[in-house]
Amino acid sequence: MTVNELLKMGGFTALTLPAPDREIKGVYIGDLLSWVMGRAGSDDAWITIMSNINTVAVATLADTACIILAESVVPEEEVIKTAGSRGVNILSSELSAYGLAKTLAEKLGI
Repeated sequence: MTVNELLKMGGFTALTLPAPDREIKGVYIGDLLSWVMGRAGSDDAWITIMSNINTVAVATLADTACIILAESVVPEEEVIKTAGSRGVNILSSELSAYGLAKTLAEKLGI
């Protein structure tokens, strides 16, 4: 499933979508950036509540398909601009990290 296909299913808001055709092949949940950097897989949807500029760097290094911000978290405009310029998709959802994990597991069939 692509990030754009996930977005079209509803329940998500695109904050930046420079690579809408990026495939999502797994899910990773974590807020400790150094932990995520070493463990999130390429093409994972990364669920977090962290919204600072460092999340963009971690998503780039880990090569995640997107960042999904749980609980309606919205980053500052600078973070959104930087993510767009670096090809990092960011979505937001009102669901908790657990709710997002359940939703993604169902939609991805994992």
